[in-house]
Amino acid sequence: MRENTVGVIGAGTMGAGIAQVAAQAGKHVLLCDVSIERANAAIAGIKSGMAKRVAQQKMAQADLDKTMANLKAVPGLASLKECGIVVEVVFEEFEVKKKTYAELAPHLGPDTLLCTNTSTIAITKLATAVKNPERFVGTHYFNPVPAMRLVEVIHGVRTGQAAVDQAVAFCKAIGKTPVVVKDSPAFIVNRIVGPMMNEACFLLMEGVATKEDIDTAVKLGLNHPMGPFELADLVGLDICLHEIELMYEQFADSKYRPAPLLKQMVMAGYLGRKTGKGFYDYPAKA
Repeated sequence: MRENTVGVIGAGTMGAGIAQVAAQAGKHVLLCDVSIERANAAIAGIKSGMAKRVAQQKMAQADLDKTMANLKAVPGLASLKECGIVVEVVFEEFEVKKKTYAELAPHLGPDTLLCTNTSTIAITKLATAVKNPERFVGTHYFNPVPAMRLVEVIHGVRTGQAAVDQAVAFCKAIGKTPVVVKDSPAFIVNRIVGPMMNEACFLLMEGVATKEDIDTAVKLGLNHPMGPFELADLVGLDICLHEIELMYEQFADSKYRPAPLLKQMVMAGYLGRKTGKGFYDYPAKA
């Protein structure tokens, strides 16, 4: 039972998505946040989203019922003591994660696998704050979690091979495709996509082409589902800037120099879909 029980810390978009796919795969999921109300709200959101798929005949009611039976909101980290795997999905800041690990430590068994969902913080650095660093691994999921198949499994300097193997097996068990990555800034996907979006900003800034034509060229020429500006607006320009700045700082390589246009957009508060304006304009949500 222990190895089939998964704790998820953080009930935001990513945490709820991870909780959903694990529950759909038959895992017993304990979801917690700063309050049980937030965890319950996330579970209600999962149910609502799945109910829409049932109404559209894209999912069976029985599958929804089984998933909801596997989901439970819990009041705090002490409730995770019976979990064989714990996935931490709190705010993307070292001190916040460090505080979470300190509070979690008394409730983790020596064999519990602790995973962190991070896209920017080094696993080796985070491991300095955990109880058993050999049982600590990065698992970078992609948004939206139910639809995106990839998970980057990142091992730090002190991560044991058994932890990597267990994380890979878990990802496969919940229907994801894992790729194993050495701890390095931005890992694989963001290290490729970040400079692409940044270079698109330079192209636009230099007047080489319009944003529409740049997006069209990438979609049709590279067979990408979205152009770099469409993707940046979806991800959030502030997040894009943070990632390219991290690479610029970590690698000390001019090829990662943030485009002035991207910095100006963030400074102006044009962050993409979440603010209603980025490289494109978006209608206000009803």
